[in-house]
Order: sequence, then C-alpha cells, then structure tokens
Amino acid sequence: MVEIEEEEDRVETTDERAGGPPSPDRERRPGVWAALRPLILRAHFYAGVLIAPFVLVAAVSGLLYVWTPQVERALYDDLLRVPASEHSLSLSEQVRLAEDEVPGARATSVRPATGPEDSTRVLLDRSVEGVPYREGPQTAVFVDPHRGEVLGISESYGTSGALPARTWIDLLHRELHLGEVGRLYSELAASWLTPVALGGCLLWLARARRRGTRRTLLPWSGRGEGSARSRTVSAHAAVGMWLLVGLLFLSATGLTWSKYAGANVTDLRAALSWTTPTVATGPSSDSPGVDAGIDRVMDRARDAGLDGPVTVDLPRDHVSPYVVTQIERSWPTKADSAALAQDTGEVVDVVRFADHPFMAKLSRWGVDAHMGVLFGVPNQIALTALCLGLMYVIAMGYRSWWLRRPDRERVAGVGRAHPRGSFLALSPPLKAAVVVFLAALGWALPVLGVSLAVFLLVDMVIGLRAGDLSGGRRAPRRPRPRSGLRSSPVPERPARPRSDSRNRG
Repeated sequence: MVEIEEEEDRVETTDERAGGPPSPDRERRPGVWAALRPLILRAHFYAGVLIAPFVLVAAVSGLLYVWTPQVERALYDDLLRVPASEHSLSLSEQVRLAEDEVPGARATSVRPATGPEDSTRVLLDRSVEGVPYREGPQTAVFVDPHRGEVLGISESYGTSGALPARTWIDLLHRELHLGEVGRLYSELAASWLTPVALGGCLLWLARARRRGTRRTLLPWSGRGEGSARSRTVSAHAAVGMWLLVGLLFLSATGLTWSKYAGANVTDLRAALSWTTPTVATGPSSDSPGVDAGIDRVMDRARDAGLDGPVTVDLPRDHVSPYVVTQIERSWPTKADSAALAQDTGEVVDVVRFADHPFMAKLSRWGVDAHMGVLFGVPNQIALTALCLGLMYVIAMGYRSWWLRRPDRERVAGVGRAHPRGSFLALSPPLKAAVVVFLAALGWALPVLGVSLAVFLLVDMVIGLRAGDLSGGRRAPRRPRPRSGLRSSPVPERPARPRSDSRNRG
C-alpha cells in the first residue's frame, strides 16, 4: 500500500524501449499512462502511508469478528444449549416464564428453539426505560423449552441477536467504541481501500508489462535477485494483486454500514428499486382483541414453508399481525417472511426471498459474506486469509518505505515521497478529467472527499513554504549546454586509441 519504486521514476518512451533515443515529438507528447503515472504513484504512496493504519485496525478487528460465532457459542453455552428431550412446553408458556422473570416487561419477539438442544430466546421491551427496544440493547431471557426453566438473562443486540462478547468486538470493528465519531474511522478505511487497491493494480500492470506476469505474480521464483527493497516491493505488489478482488469486496460491502457513503448507497438502491421488500404489517384483524396465540401462528408459518431458525415479532397492538421471519443466513439463504392475522393466525401476506430483486439478493449475500456467515467455516477461513494477507501487504509497504530512507546507516528515517507537481504537469484535458473524477468520487464517498481535500490543502501549504509547487515537473527536461550561450550540439571528438600495457616494450 506504500509502494513507490525509485528505479521506475523515469518514464520510458516507446523509442527508449526500442533501444533508440527519444524523439523530440515523443518527449513533448507522452502517452496518457506516462503522464498519469507520477500522479498515481504519489497518490498511492501518500494514501498508503496515511490510511494504512486505519485499514490495519479494521483488518485486525475484522479478523477477531470473523470467529465470534464460535466464541459466542463457547462463552454462552449455558444459555444457548440444553439437554435434549422429547417433551417441550408450548411457546406461549415459555413466553410467560420469561415475562415473569422480569416484572413489568413485555415480550416483543421470540426465537423458538430450532433443534432439541437449543434454548428459546425471548426478547423483552425496554421502552419503559425511555429507550425504544429497536434502537438499544434488548433484554433477552433464555428458557429451557423442555424443563421450563429460565437459564439466564443477557443483553442482545441488533437483528442478529448478538450477545455481549460478540457485540463488543463488533463495536470495536465498527467504531472503536467511540460512538458516532468512531464510525468515521471505519468509513475512512473502507472509502480509501478501493482507490488505493486500484492504484496499486495499475502500477503492478505497468510493472508486469516490463518484467512479465509470472515474475511479478510469483516474485519469490527468482529468490535472491535484486535489492532488499526491490524484493520487498515485489512481494507487496504480488500479494496485493492476489487479494485485489477480496479487498474491493470488503470495501464495497463495508461502505453499506457507513454513515455518509451508506446513506448514498441507500438512496441509490431506493432510486433503482433495489430495496428489500417487506411484508405488509398494517391492521389485519377482523376481531380486535382476539389473539390466536403464538403456537397457532407458528404452526401456520411452518405450513407456509418458513422452516429453520425464525424470529416471531409479536403484535404491538390489538389489530397488528404477527410477523415471522427466517434468519438462516448460510447457503442457501432462507429469508422468507410472513404476516399472520392476530385473531386467526392465518397468513395474510408473505414475501419470498426467491422473489426479491436480484440486487437486493446480492446485497444480502454481500453483507452475509462480509460477516463470514454465508458459507460457514469456509467463508471464515477465506476472510481470515484475506485479513492476514492485507496485514502482510501493509507491513511490506511500510518496510519498502523504510528501506528507501536516504541514510541507510541510520535505523530511524523513511524514504521521500514522489516529487510534487504531477498534476501541474498534466495537459489541460487530463487535468479536467482528473478533477471531474475526484469530484464524483468525493460526492459518492464524502469522507474520502473531505480527507482528500485536507491532504491537498496541507500539501499545498508545505509546497508554498518550500517555494515550489511544481517539484520541477512543469517543463520537460532538456539538455543544457556545458558552457557559453550556445545551444547547438557540441561536435564529437574522435575517440583516442586505447593503450594496452600488455603491448608495451
């Protein structure tokens, strides 16, 4: 992520690669890549140096979160697992036991036991404390469905029903336990990850064009070749390319949870009708005050095909329906939902996951894969490899920066950045294209746009204090006459015959 190659600072023209001297026309009109490469190189370097710490924290905390399902089952085994038995209490009786455990509380939703060794989880309304239960942690009471005993009480968070340990790691990954301010860190990392990765990809492609694809993808095949820094840069670039698709995936899916870019994603999905459909939850009871009961509702939901783990949202008033939703997120995804009349328990509306718009399905799969639940353990292993690989790329980027320090005898110190002035050296059309591209990117990813503006402002101030914004790149390099005011070429002197000591005397 911090790659910059001093041996590639000179842009080669076609004539140079062919072995001949560069023509004046070719020097005055470099290709688009030759013109953009210094800008991409400088941007990739600075973005890597400044953003890599945020990406590193996200990678480490994300690696911890990947394995939280196993951690949660181990830590809360006494709440989640029960001895198997053929006899079970009715769901309505289990709900009553949970409400009795917390006097004055009212059940809002239930997660019935799926298997004979699973407990039933009853979520209680906390709005009596001034916190709407959908916005804060919910009180979860765990009930043994066979013996009718309350196993314990814990806080439960979000639609996934995460317990405290998992939630702590989730908040660490999402906001560093700093609230809304902390969310900016994860959005900053997710926003910059895509342009940094794509910039590195462009630099790698240019490198592969000169050195060969196999050599650049497998730099260790020529072990011992080149300097320590060259080998470090090669490893940084090769592993970055292996991870490219995964990094772009993490960036895109991570932005769906972000505050500012996430709002843009939500608006875009709504404009293109990519939103996830939901069942109708309006009044559906013809006999207000009559309740068929959660047991009858569950029987009708199972008859309607809602098998596996489900959540039953209880009616909020005397006419609202029950809502049963599948919560199985492994493959194949089960996310059907149904609304059932409170008075009869009959299905009044159902939404099948198979009928969701394709982009809504893709969003569901992307989020689940990002969390490591879509394919179970293989998904977790893939994310683990991706996080470890990203840590390695960051480490190699910083090492290459350190190896590029001017004084190799000093341990402290780092290398210089690519010279400024890359943008000023562009032609007017390329300047306009770059400005339009960055403006669009900043609009779509506001945190990236603001951070980029701050960086450019600081860089401009430093350049003004140094007395040069161009970095010596505004005018093409031309040979200088050795002396006098003449600009005509100096005639070549005839070569002297070489003396050979072996032919003397």
